[in-house]
Amino acid sequence: MTEGKRPPRWQSSDRAIRAVQIAFDVEAAVLNAVRAAAFNNDLSTSDQLRLVLGLEVIRKPKRPRLTVSLSPEDYAVLGKRYGVDPENTLAIKEKALADLIAFAQQSTMARSD
Repeated sequence: MTEGKRPPRWQSSDRAIRAVQIAFDVEAAVLNAVRAAAFNNDLSTSDQLRLVLGLEVIRKPKRPRLTVSLSPEDYAVLGKRYGVDPENTLAIKEKALADLIAFAQQSTMARSD
């Protein structure tokens, strides 16, 4: 399919398709410095790297979220911890979210003491 025949919504992704992700193997001090700066600047680590390298950073609205990969064994452990069937992944997610919120509240209170 030629560029002129593709729908406009597909053409807008051309730049991202041509982009190549690279990884930098660095020592912990560099990794920590970039992560800390990203946190302090409310940026992703990728955007912080772009800033350090003098590249354009497009501030898109970020949906604040945390991710973790869970194996079936992890669901079994969490199901037992929460007293929920390990197959009920939504209930486990809700209880885990409650734990994360409690963790954040405890962290905030500890910092204010």
